[in-house]
Amino acid sequence: MACKELGIPTGVITGENVRKLLNYASDKGFAIPAVNCTSSSTVNAALEAARDIKAPLIIQLSQGGSAYYAGKGLSNDGQRASIIGAVAAAHHVRLVAKEYGIPVILHSDHCAKKLLPWFDGMLEADEEYFKKHGEPLFSSHMLDLSEEPKDENIATCKKYLERMSKINLLLEMEIGITGGEEDGVDNTGVDNASLYTQPEDIWDVYRELSQVSDMFTIAAAFGNVHGVYKPGNVKLSPHLLKKHQEYVKKQLGSKSDKPIWFVFHGGSGSVKDEIKEAVSYGVIKMNVDTDTQWAYWEGIKNYYEGKKGYLQSQVGNPEGEDKPNKKYYDPRVFIREAEKTMTKRVQEACRDLGNVDRL
Repeated sequence: MACKELGIPTGVITGENVRKLLNYASDKGFAIPAVNCTSSSTVNAALEAARDIKAPLIIQLSQGGSAYYAGKGLSNDGQRASIIGAVAAAHHVRLVAKEYGIPVILHSDHCAKKLLPWFDGMLEADEEYFKKHGEPLFSSHMLDLSEEPKDENIATCKKYLERMSKINLLLEMEIGITGGEEDGVDNTGVDNASLYTQPEDIWDVYRELSQVSDMFTIAAAFGNVHGVYKPGNVKLSPHLLKKHQEYVKKQLGSKSDKPIWFVFHGGSGSVKDEIKEAVSYGVIKMNVDTDTQWAYWEGIKNYYEGKKGYLQSQVGNPEGEDKPNKKYYDPRVFIREAEKTMTKRVQEACRDLGNVDRL
């Protein structure tokens, strides 16, 4: 077992085990980083990072990242490459995650309305996997219909949750708009008022989706923005999450101070104290992408700068004009350097979220 207190297994978890882990995070006041991965290398780096600090992990795949996983040489007509890549990545994660000895939630990231064929393709793969194994291929999926009218957003999410609940999948939805730009979604021009979700919106989502299942998370907008920003330049209002929790608690007549599982998008450039505050108000998942992309590149950049004299030709370096350089330009060498720096950044995210020694 990955955690004696929880009684959940290692490797990809689904259904009741996902519920246990998210409740555990909420009760203990920590959040789990959801690391966007685009290759087996980035998947393995994220798993290594979490293993070494005894932390649960969420691995997630975007539509574009999924297509890349399948190979940029493939056509993505009808989202075919994105579907194949997501399924291929899922099988890779399922095969190796157990060996790292941690529980992993396997998730798909933002799916806007125009990308629904990708979502449908993954669901079909989940259903086929369920027939054979009694659980879905993925743990959860995200629908991002925040650009659509609220009623359409909620109704579509409810419709999909009805289908997903039959095979024990969790749904993440977004209400209110996260600004900036991320894979498949560009909200750089939205009105600032749209960057802050209202308590009534959260209640409308909760009221409708909970009629189907309690297996859903909500990505609420509280000033967060996708992309790269200097610390302090993103003006977050995490106290809004507290108001949302209080409003839903009152509507339910609940004793729980955190009836909602919240998701934090667009965390790059956020002040660490604001991240900590958001977690205290019920954030149990925070997306991490921009910063880990830079960390991965930085490993390669630093390697090149340190070994530049050995990377200009196949033969000939500072040690002699006849000296071979194969061991320096072997992709396994410089990609490993990328993995090392990405691993450190994932661990930093875990520390920021209080997700260390949780297993």
